[in-house]
Amino acid sequence: MRRLSVIIGSIGMLLALGLFAESAYASPMNDLKDKQKGIKNERKEIKSKLSKAEKEIADLMIDLEELNAEIEQLNDAIKHNENMLKETENDIKSSEKEISNLEEEITEIEENIKYRNNLLKNRLSSLQKGGGVTQYVEVLFGAESFMDFVSRITTVTQIANNDIDLIEEQEADKQLVVDKRDEVNNKLAEQKDMRQELKGTQTLIADQQKENKKRKKNLKDKEKEINTLIADLEDKDSSLASIEAQVKREIASAREAERNMVANASDGGNLKQLSNNSGGKVTGNLAGYKYRGIPYRTAGKSPSQGGFDCSGYVAWEFAQKGISVPSSTAGLVNVGQRIDRSQLQPGDLVFFNTYKTNGHVGIYIGNGKFFGAQNSTGLDEANMNDSYWGPRFNHARRIN
Repeated sequence: MRRLSVIIGSIGMLLALGLFAESAYASPMNDLKDKQKGIKNERKEIKSKLSKAEKEIADLMIDLEELNAEIEQLNDAIKHNENMLKETENDIKSSEKEISNLEEEITEIEENIKYRNNLLKNRLSSLQKGGGVTQYVEVLFGAESFMDFVSRITTVTQIANNDIDLIEEQEADKQLVVDKRDEVNNKLAEQKDMRQELKGTQTLIADQQKENKKRKKNLKDKEKEINTLIADLEDKDSSLASIEAQVKREIASAREAERNMVANASDGGNLKQLSNNSGGKVTGNLAGYKYRGIPYRTAGKSPSQGGFDCSGYVAWEFAQKGISVPSSTAGLVNVGQRIDRSQLQPGDLVFFNTYKTNGHVGIYIGNGKFFGAQNSTGLDEANMNDSYWGPRFNHARRIN
C-alpha cells in the first residue's frame, strides 16, 4: 500500500512538473514559433520584391539595348548627313564658280551681240542711204543679160540671207544667255535648299541624340537604384536567414531544456550539487539546473517569464535559498565582499566585462566553470577560462 502511495506520489509530481513545464515553456516556445513564422513571411515578401526587382532589371536591360541600337543608328545618320552636307557645300562652290565663269561668257556673248547690233545698224543705215529696197531693185534691173540678172538675184539673196542669219544668231545668243543663267541659278537654288534641309536634319538628329542621352542617363540611374534595392533586399534576406537559423537553434534549445526538465523530474530532482565547502550561501543544489537550456530573455527574472537574463537568474537562484539580492549587475557589484580569483569557491559570483564593465554575472561552480544565463546558450554552464570569457573576467564577490 505504501509502495502504491509512493508511485502515485511520483506520478503526481511528474504530472505537476509536466504542467509546470508546459506553463513555463508554452509562452516562450509560442513566441519563438511566432517569431519564426514572422521571419518566414518577411523573407517570402523580400523574395517577392527581389523577383520583381530582377524582372525590372531584365526589362531595363532590354530598353538599354534598344536605346543603344537607336543611338548607333543616329550616329550613322549623323555621319551620312555630314558627308552629304560636305558634298552639297562642294557642289554649291562649283555652281558659284560656274556662275562666275558664266558671267564672263555672258559678257563675251553680250559683246558679240553688241557687235552684231552695230553691223545691223550700219547695214540698215547704208541701205537707207542708198535708197533702201529700191537700190536692190535697181541693181536687179541694171543687169545686162539674163545670166547677169540671175547672178545679181543670187547676190542680193545672199546679202538678205546673211542679214537674217545675223539676226537669228543675235536672238539665239540672247536666248542662250537667258537659258544658261536660269539653269545655273536653278541648280544653285536647289543646292542651297539641299544644304538648308541637311542642316535642319542635322539639328533634328542632334536633338534626338540629346534626348537619347537623357533617356540613357535615366535608365542608368534607374538601374543603379534597382541594383541598390536588390543589394539591400539580399542583405536583409541574409540577415533574416541568420536570425531564422538562430531562432531554430533557440527552439531546439527550448525543446532540449524541456526534455532535460522532464528527465530531471523523473530522477527525483538529483540536480547539480555544489561542494560542501562552498564559499557563499548558495550551497547544495542549484535550482536553476532543472531549467538548463531555457532561452536567454532580456529582463527575464523567472521561468514563468520564459527565461532569464544574467542578473535576473542570480537574483532568482538566491531567492530559492531565501536570500534577497539585487536583480541587476550594477546592484550585485555592491553586495558581499570582493575576493581574489585565486580564492574562488563554488557559490561565489563572477563578473565579466562585456558590453560594459561588469556587464555579465554568473555563479561559480568549480573547475573553472560558472553557471548563468548567456544570450548565446541560454541558462547553462560556461568555461570562464575559454577564449571569450577568459579575457573578459573582471572580479569575484562572495555573499556570506
